[in-house]
Amino acid sequence: MLLERIYDEDLAQASYFIGCQAKGEAVVVDARRDIQVYQELAAKNGMKIVAVTETHIHADYLSGTRELAAATDATIYVSGEGGADWQYEFEGERLFDQEAITLGNISLKALHTPGHTPEHLSFLVTDGVFSDKPGFLLSGDFVFSGDLGRPDLLDEAAGGIDTRFAGAHDLFVSLKEKFVTLPDYIQVYPGHGAGSACGKALGAIPSSTVGYERNFAWWGPYLAADDEAGFVEALLDGQPDAHAYFGRMKRQNRQGPVILGERAPLTELATKDVAIALAADKIGVIDTRHHSQVQAGTVTGALNIPAGNKTASYGGWAVDPETDHRPLVLLAPSSEIATEMWGHLIRVGIDNVAGYITSFDGLPVYIPKTLAPADLARFDAAMVLDVRNKSEHTAGHIPGSEQLNAGRVLWHTEKLPKDGVIVSYCQSGVRNSVAASALRRAGFDVVELEGSYAGWADWKQTQNV
Repeated sequence: MLLERIYDEDLAQASYFIGCQAKGEAVVVDARRDIQVYQELAAKNGMKIVAVTETHIHADYLSGTRELAAATDATIYVSGEGGADWQYEFEGERLFDQEAITLGNISLKALHTPGHTPEHLSFLVTDGVFSDKPGFLLSGDFVFSGDLGRPDLLDEAAGGIDTRFAGAHDLFVSLKEKFVTLPDYIQVYPGHGAGSACGKALGAIPSSTVGYERNFAWWGPYLAADDEAGFVEALLDGQPDAHAYFGRMKRQNRQGPVILGERAPLTELATKDVAIALAADKIGVIDTRHHSQVQAGTVTGALNIPAGNKTASYGGWAVDPETDHRPLVLLAPSSEIATEMWGHLIRVGIDNVAGYITSFDGLPVYIPKTLAPADLARFDAAMVLDVRNKSEHTAGHIPGSEQLNAGRVLWHTEKLPKDGVIVSYCQSGVRNSVAASALRRAGFDVVELEGSYAGWADWKQTQNV
């Protein structure tokens, strides 16, 4: 058996390629939407992808299940569990508890493990050549290394009302009846690692075991004592802010993401054409530089989505493709890098990218307004906005500031003053630049605090010496 973990640092998301080397067939679990990595793995190992499946209706990224199936003619398998309200709306074989996907000597048995979501499946994997007993569990967003999938996400991002309590109960039952009944040696491969908002304390290690989690994870003592009330209270306490784009991911993943097909590399656009389209408000420009460069001057109306390991994450915060249909133009040094960035953006459903430019020469330039920490107290701000997480704000914040996470602010502009100047900050300035650029594009007057909270804290320290 071949088992490969494909990890997306951007969204802290893991997908899995499992192949039967004897038969030359493979299944992909929880595929992302830029599918070339799976096709390359199949070609490298002389395998054909014959099945594509996923653990649940994802909230943090747009599933590549349909994309990969269309490219390989593989069979789609998705959960049929969860009741009428949690059924996928696209074609595919439905999997129920204890049913299996079989590839030669390998089987993936579905275990219905609700809690994070009602339809959630985990996959118990058996390598029949090595043993007739299962050795691996693909746990999706059920069990992470050191943590569990949060049950409040449907309330926070998908419009649910108090579903967190039923989800927490289901999670306790899933652990009690499905997870801890497995042998301790079963290796656990979760769907996310540290940095994901799908849990509050995810570990960075790529895998664990049933025995290790049962004995050392925070939830173990509650299961051992059969203390469901204590478990629920501990589970729901301190969950991180859920990004607003998660609601869109839920809807689109349930309906079935649009199949893009083979994407041609992005082409460089003529500056004069971009200038004309920009003046007519027919395109959007993405400034992909570090926020320190952006603050020295950027294109008027540009969004700051830094290139690198968080392009998809920041893109999901700053762009709502359901309400803004203007094609995007990326700042990039080459077609290769621009196309790679586009690959990140499609992971969160930002598909409409027209091309790239290599510089802003010839385009209208704007210098974002900033404010020194020393000037904040006497500045006439309509609001001081903290775009960090709730937990960061609780740990320490600028007096009088209001907290609204950068991943939610564009969807909750009703909480912001319509008139006057907003002074915004995060911890170091990166998240703040993304949020501030999105709010400016939405028509708000935003001034960024220089150095953000760290800069303010350093300045404050000098005043106390």
